[in-house]
Order: sequence, then C-alpha cells, then structure tokens
Amino acid sequence: MSSEAARAAQPPLREVLASPKMLVLMFLGAASGYPNQLTESALQAWLKDSHISNTHIGIVTYVAIPYLLKPLWAPLLDRYSLPWLGRRRGWIVLAQLMLAAAISLLAFQDPANSLFNVSACALAIVFLSATQDIVIDAYRADVVSPPERGFAVTATTVGYRAATYLALAAAMLLADFVGWRVSWLIVAALMALFVIATVRAPEPGRRAPPPATLREAVLVPLRLLLENPTGRAMLALVMIFKLGDAFSLKLFTPFAKDLGFSNTEIAAVVKIIWLAASVGGSVLAGIWMVRLGLLRAMLLFGVMQALSNLAYYALALVGKNYPVMVAAAIIEHLTHAMGNVAVVALMMALCDVRFSAFQYALLTALSQLPRYGLGYPAGWVADHGGWPMYYVVAFALGLPGLAMVWWQRERIRALDDGR
Repeated sequence: MSSEAARAAQPPLREVLASPKMLVLMFLGAASGYPNQLTESALQAWLKDSHISNTHIGIVTYVAIPYLLKPLWAPLLDRYSLPWLGRRRGWIVLAQLMLAAAISLLAFQDPANSLFNVSACALAIVFLSATQDIVIDAYRADVVSPPERGFAVTATTVGYRAATYLALAAAMLLADFVGWRVSWLIVAALMALFVIATVRAPEPGRRAPPPATLREAVLVPLRLLLENPTGRAMLALVMIFKLGDAFSLKLFTPFAKDLGFSNTEIAAVVKIIWLAASVGGSVLAGIWMVRLGLLRAMLLFGVMQALSNLAYYALALVGKNYPVMVAAAIIEHLTHAMGNVAVVALMMALCDVRFSAFQYALLTALSQLPRYGLGYPAGWVADHGGWPMYYVVAFALGLPGLAMVWWQRERIRALDDGR
C-alpha cells in the first residue's frame, strides 16, 4: 500500500481519541511513572528527615542505575512467558505486585540504623520498575497500529508524568501527617491497584511466538536492526534526532543562575511551566501525528525543536527577563515534547513484535546516550563561547537529525505503512 493510500485509510481522529485502548495505555503509563520519583525525591526526603548526611544521600542515588541497564535482561522477557495473561501482561502484573511488596518492605526499614537495608529495598524497587517499563513499552509497541502510534505515546506520557508527580506529592504529604511508614504502605497499596488496569488491558492483535532460545532472543533482534545500512541509519537517527535538545537542556540551571535567576525562580519554571508545556506538547503531537503521519511529523517537529533553542539564545542576549524566560521555557518544552513523541513513535515502528522488549529497551538506551555524554562538551562551549553561542550550537546540533530524516524518508514512509 502506498503512503498516500495508507494515509487515506487511517481511521478518523475521533475514533483514535475515543479508543478504550488509549485509556488503557494511559493507565499503564501511569503505572510506569508511579515508582519513578519514589526512589529519588521521596526517598531523599525520607533520608533527610532521618538525619542522613548529604554524602550518604548522594551515594544512595546510584540505586537508579538499573534504569540505564534495561537491555541486559530485556531478552529474558522476550524469550520467556508466564502462564497467565499472555506474553506481556503476565510480566507486568508480576512486576506490579512485586513493586507493591518491595515498597511495603521499604516501609519497615530504618535509615538511621541500616542505610544498607534501605538501599537494598530501593535498588529492588528500581529493578522492578525498570522491568515493568520494559514490558509496558513492549506491550505498547505490540498493541498499537501505525495510525495510533502518536497518540499512544501521548496517552502514555500524560499518564506517566501525572503519576510521577502525584506519587511524589502523596508520599511527602502523607509523611507529614501520618509518618513515613504509613505513607510508604499507602503508596504500596496504590501501586497494587494498577494490576486492575493491566488485567483489563486487551491482548495485542499482532501475536508472535517467543524466540526459541535465549541466544535467538539476543542475536536475531540485533541482526534485524544492524544487518543493512538502512537499519544502521535508523539507529543513528534515534541517537541524533534530539541531540540539539539534549545539548540545550544539559546546563539549563547554570545558564539561568548566570543570568541572575534564583533557585526558587528556576524551580518554578522546572516544576510548573516545564510540566505543563511538556504535557501540552505531547497532546498536540499525538493529535497532529494522526493526520501528519510519521515522516511529516518528524520533519515538522524536528524543525520546531531546532528553532526553539533560539528562544534561549534570545534570553541569553537580553539577560534576566521574566517574560522572555517563561516564553522560552514554554516554547522549548512544548516542542521538546513534540519531538519526543515523534522519535518514540519511530522506535515503536522499528520494533519486531517477536523481540519488542529487547529492541525497544536497546533503542531507548541509544536515544538517551546524548543526554549522558554531552556534559563536558556542553560545559566547554559555555565557558569558551558564552551562552549566546551555546544556544547557537544547540540549534546547529538539531540539523543533522533533520537531514537524516530527509535522507531516510522512504524507509520512514515504509515503517509508517507497516512494511
């Protein structure tokens, strides 16, 4: 089927938005986001209340490492299935129940007497949370059709972000009123409730037998991604599409402080404006992708996210200016979220239903590499070129991804057509 015919055959937007599947994906996104801040901000607040030193709190933050190592055990989740609820949902339910148990176990620890036990519980929570992420991502890639990908990402993102902040707020507010132990137990009980959404989730229409061996679960999906120049180009595109955005946001706090903004002012932008703009951008991108398709969405959103870095360039020129800062933050995070929807939709399209857990985990790791590898170059450019030049460089770094999208336009059209 041609790209034009596929576009014409897509369901009406209202049908995609009204699909019960999107509600399920929103709840699964919420389940994925719910534990995220529990082992970061909430755990740090608990440790601080227990008079643990900042040095030890900093060491405990390394329990988050399993989030970066998901590809290491994702093949196991492709290869082996549990005897209930299908290939994906069985693992999700198990992870959710074990998460509830691990959070409950955390409630009975005492940081003042055994920080090791607290850290072990937190590490278990992160590992189980990362495992849940792997299978929910695979389930989403398996269950949605090409026209639904954009809004599927939006539904997941909205659920994820809402649950992340609600869980954090609930844990900290409850701790002030009923203490940390009761707070953690209530949070654990709420985690267990996500099992209801998982049980009611539909089975993917595209079913495939699991890999016959663990070797096959690792080597075959790697070969599918790497065996030809086009596949390697797609991996490069996943890595560089948001390179400019990753560079732009790497040193936002030092940038804002150099301009004279206070910690409180920066926190207000990060916690309120960024969140609202990100959710708004995700919703807009999901709606537009239903009409635009993957290729045109990547081109449009890529241009917008590259240009958005020039808003911070303008702020660097004018100095401390509240309206310009707010406008720049809204523009940048609105377009950042739109670009994120596009690249996640691309990653979903690249996954083979037989190996989607491993492939999606690997693609996610590749997409995050720039964020973790740009620290020194970003600092060097800021020190030697100044902040206006920094954001010119951020704009320029957004252009190679656009060029790669145009170069690979036929392959992206084919992915969008389900070929």
